[in-house]
Amino acid sequence: MKRPFSTTSFAAGLVLGVVLASAWFLGNQNASAPPPSSAPVATSTAPTLSGSNAISVSDQAAGTAVFVESVTVPPPGVWIAVREMNGNNLGNVLGAARAGGPRSNISVPLLRATEPGRTYAVELYRAGSTDTFNLNTLSVYVDFDTGEPVIAYFTTTK
Repeated sequence: MKRPFSTTSFAAGLVLGVVLASAWFLGNQNASAPPPSSAPVATSTAPTLSGSNAISVSDQAAGTAVFVESVTVPPPGVWIAVREMNGNNLGNVLGAARAGGPRSNISVPLLRATEPGRTYAVELYRAGSTDTFNLNTLSVYVDFDTGEPVIAYFTTTK
């Protein structure tokens, strides 16, 4: 009687699985990057944009929602948080929306409207397994190349 599966077939399948899993993890290194320390953003006069292309936001009119042009992150995605700026430091979170992967034209509703002529930040947080944004339990999403949190700044107009 011939066995349908041999030890050699099992070993070959196991090696193929390890190779495919390694390729997947190396292709999605942003999703497994460790969170940075919670150091405040420090710049001289105005915040500078992060070097990441993971998020795009432009200056926009003040209002009760923030328009994010695009987020380019792999699944399971991220939370997009809109934060006020206190000088050069990140302040309160005004609102958050979840993006399950790469998306364009995202509207983030705010709990409190932005004010004209101020600078705000859009910061990404790892999505985790929760359907609720919680600044105290979610870790900051970092750019794999720089190790820095993914943050984009914008200014509001009238």
